[in-house]
Amino acid sequence: MLKFIILTGLLMAAPTLTVDEPKDVASIPTEERFAGGDKDQRYFLHGPIGSTKAPKRGFSLLVVLPGGGGGDDFRGFVENIAKNGAGAGWLTAQLVAKKWNAEQKIVWPHKKNTPVAKQRFTTEEFIDRVIADVARKTKIDPHRVVLFGWSSSGPALYAHALRKRTPVSRYFVAMSVFKPKYLPSIKLAKGKSFFLYHSPDDQVCRFGDAKRAKKDLAAAGARVEILEYEGGHGWRGNVFGNIKKGIKWLFAEAAS
Repeated sequence: MLKFIILTGLLMAAPTLTVDEPKDVASIPTEERFAGGDKDQRYFLHGPIGSTKAPKRGFSLLVVLPGGGGGDDFRGFVENIAKNGAGAGWLTAQLVAKKWNAEQKIVWPHKKNTPVAKQRFTTEEFIDRVIADVARKTKIDPHRVVLFGWSSSGPALYAHALRKRTPVSRYFVAMSVFKPKYLPSIKLAKGKSFFLYHSPDDQVCRFGDAKRAKKDLAAAGARVEILEYEGGHGWRGNVFGNIKKGIKWLFAEAAS
């Protein structure tokens, strides 16, 4: 029980945004949407940057689950990710976490071990429905979809990846915990790619979790890379340059 309480506390931890965060987001078109018309499945679609004409194979799609409380207060930061991390040719879907009840502690509850009272759908289902909702209205390249999250959303990203069928095979997980005990079978990571972004100085989500994730996921047949940064928990240093680097790495094998 104590371990679960500690884990819950980590999942509620809010990241610190670096002071180097660019503020120029005025040129980014943003639309509030509801997947399938469901008011509980709220998200923002940011972009595209520049031309609104879809590339021949469709836009690439970055699906973002914010850390902290998962709310729409991260909109400006995610717009900056869209412009300065993903860039032209990408759309960015920012999911907004649903608060199902007043006592809810887990921000992004997933199917295994973290159901909450009155919950109508899991985070995995929410992600899949947003991807489908975007694809219904805009041409998306199904081979260029990345799931992106940090801190409290990390466990849900791992849970989404560890399924037999998923529309995503590339994951960017920053400064989060990795607890296989609360996840589906690690064997289901085979063939997927994970880019981990973590500070060895992190006192909120320990760096040891990232090292274990790399070891366990790689042993299961996944591609895994860790990029370290200084300063502890939070977005620090060359944030958007490193995000761009991570996204590029996730597609490096496909391009080679």
